[in-house]
Amino acid sequence: MKDEELKKSSEEQGTEEIKEEKVEETMEESQENKEAAEDSENAEASENDEAEAKDDENAAEDDETVKLKEKYEAEIADLKDKYTRLYAEFDNFRKRTEKEKIQNFDFGAREVIEKLLPVVDNFERALGTVEKEDEEDAFTKGVQGIYKQIEKLFEDLQVKAIKAEGEKFDPNLHNAVMTDTESDVEEDTVTQDLQKGYTYKDQVIRHSMVKVKK
Repeated sequence: MKDEELKKSSEEQGTEEIKEEKVEETMEESQENKEAAEDSENAEASENDEAEAKDDENAAEDDETVKLKEKYEAEIADLKDKYTRLYAEFDNFRKRTEKEKIQNFDFGAREVIEKLLPVVDNFERALGTVEKEDEEDAFTKGVQGIYKQIEKLFEDLQVKAIKAEGEKFDPNLHNAVMTDTESDVEEDTVTQDLQKGYTYKDQVIRHSMVKVKK
């Protein structure tokens, strides 16, 4: 009987030990799970912190990029404005220089033409006195050839004789030095061109000296 009781007691003790072991194992597993959960939470929190830090870093980089972009865009706009102004100034200078060059050329050409006009007048007077029988003379032909060269030169330079005889008197083109009271033409009509007037590029360089009906 005692043996059975001892056996039973031994079995009960063993069972209790097993239960205690299982409890300890369960507690250990629970502790391990708890620690694992804490580790997981810590890891997740660490990852979140890293992500937030990275986001902050990216945001800072984005702000810096935006600032740099705005800075460079402002510098480009400023350089573009300076270039536009410089180009406009250069273009104005070029046009002004070209205009002055043309004006200087025209001024010089005008002076030369004014000095040539008396020579042309003399050629015309000389040719006007040539008799018909002398028109085929070599000297006369030579004078006529020179006169034609002058006419071609004037044409190339846009020098034109002013129309006078038979035209309405125009003080911008004509200079009345005599009056005509005998002709039956309309009043203020030019009846005689006493000296040819000329224009250079449509600007008068010498007025025509004329007789006008009054």
